Amino acid sequence: MKASYTAVLAAAALVVLLLLAESEVSTAVTCSPTQLSPCVGAITSSSPPSKLCCSRIKEQKPCLCQYLRNPNLKKFVNTPNARKVASTCGTPFPKC
Repeated sequence: MKASYTAVLAAAALVVLLLLAESEVSTAVTCSPTQLSPCVGAITSSSPPSKLCCSRIKEQKPCLCQYLRNPNLKKFVNTPNARKVASTCGTPFPKC
């Protein structure tokens, strides 16, 4: 029970940080970490990513380096599970 409570708190913290870190890039993609919210469950657990999660990761791929440089997001984005989710979706993390 305590582990699931911790996972819920981590997911909630991730969503809050994602909301605080929204920004735009000059390309056609709008960098918005909140677009990755469908991936929270897969990142914080061992569940497989949904089709929506994978499409969002692919859409946000040009922004991943920006998210990795953001100290508030890096601790969530730069995790083994986040990398596994991206890889499972066919979008491995770029070398930044």
